[in-house]
Amino acid sequence: MKFRILPSGYRDLAESRDFYDLQEVGLGSYFLESIFAEIESLRIYGGVHRKVFGYHRLLAKRFPYAIYYQMEDGIVMIFRILDCRSEPGKIRLALTK
Repeated sequence: MKFRILPSGYRDLAESRDFYDLQEVGLGSYFLESIFAEIESLRIYGGVHRKVFGYHRLLAKRFPYAIYYQMEDGIVMIFRILDCRSEPGKIRLALTK
């Protein structure tokens, strides 16, 4: 199965990487490696995750993030990669833009 990360997802990744790099040098790279491993797992498990706010939601294992995606014509479309520590209302707003 193929996947595609939309520009909003890439922005989320860049912002989160920058945040973690400010915490500790190299942590941003580790964050990206971890999230991309989760995204890679969607080649096998895409579509099995519970739907939240109209999107499938994959919870990352090493960081408190959720990957929101939809299945379209056999392609996993990744819309957002959001911090789960945010208010649910803020997450809902981010997913409705």
